Amino acid sequence: MKKATLTELLQIKHPIIMAPMFLVSNTKMVIEGMKNGVAGCIPALNYRTIEELQMAIKELKAAKVEGGSYGFNLIVNKSNIKYKEQLRVLCEEKVDFIITSLGSPEETIKEAHKHGVKVFCDVTDLNFAKKVESCGADALIAVNNQAGGHRGEIDPEQLIKMLNEGTSLPVISAGGVGNKADIDKMLNFGAIGVSVGSPFIASEESGVSKEYKQACVDYGAKDIVVTERISGTPCTVINTPYVQKVGTKQPWIERILNKNKKLKKWVKMFRFYVGMKATEKAATEVTYKTVWVAGPSIETTHAIEPIAEIIKKFI
Repeated sequence: MKKATLTELLQIKHPIIMAPMFLVSNTKMVIEGMKNGVAGCIPALNYRTIEELQMAIKELKAAKVEGGSYGFNLIVNKSNIKYKEQLRVLCEEKVDFIITSLGSPEETIKEAHKHGVKVFCDVTDLNFAKKVESCGADALIAVNNQAGGHRGEIDPEQLIKMLNEGTSLPVISAGGVGNKADIDKMLNFGAIGVSVGSPFIASEESGVSKEYKQACVDYGAKDIVVTERISGTPCTVINTPYVQKVGTKQPWIERILNKNKKLKKWVKMFRFYVGMKATEKAATEVTYKTVWVAGPSIETTHAIEPIAEIIKKFI
């Protein structure tokens, strides 16, 4: 059976989702993305309150144009204490789509489909893909080993092929895309579209500091390292002098506590909270504790530019 394309699924001009990035993504970026024929997605956790999330949705609804689409990313495990309320609002407001991460999407899919909202699920291997397929997901976000933030372990070609052969769901590739040639490569591997994040960090519209944006210009693929010190889960960051100083491995006390089944959940929640706070501070103000999340696709970032100009590189 022929799988729907991303342009068909989201009614967009180009098979691109501007990926949800913690602290970086905002309504300005998504609105510019929609104007230029792509979909944009924002982490629900970028909003401190449910009221702020509702206001963002209403702003995007009002700005939506033909050929563009908008959605939100939901962390669906217990570390997100706002999950239930966020899901309720996204469903009631009937956003175009939801991308789920870090947990079982079963409840999200069930509730979203009641309201006509599509659900795409982050997966890193065939095992997770089969699980979300059984839950009724609309598509897979194949997070490969070139992705920024919480990445997978499998290379793009192998992962796309594996998911296409092992499931009936459309596959959207996430990671390793910095220009049109990279998109064409992912489509040739069998993806229906791509989710692109890091190249948009250094956009004029993004919500982070000028220093963070400039770092994405000054550093490249060779400067990306994987750290366990943000959320307890391997995450890619720019190898700044501060990252070099503190190292990339979990503190020894956390490694020990993580071996205790009763304490493991609480240790992970603590690390997630502390790591997110540190990332938030580094992203929005000048500090010597520079922990800047990014992927190797910043290699193609050579200037701080408007969203419209960045999208031109992809189409």
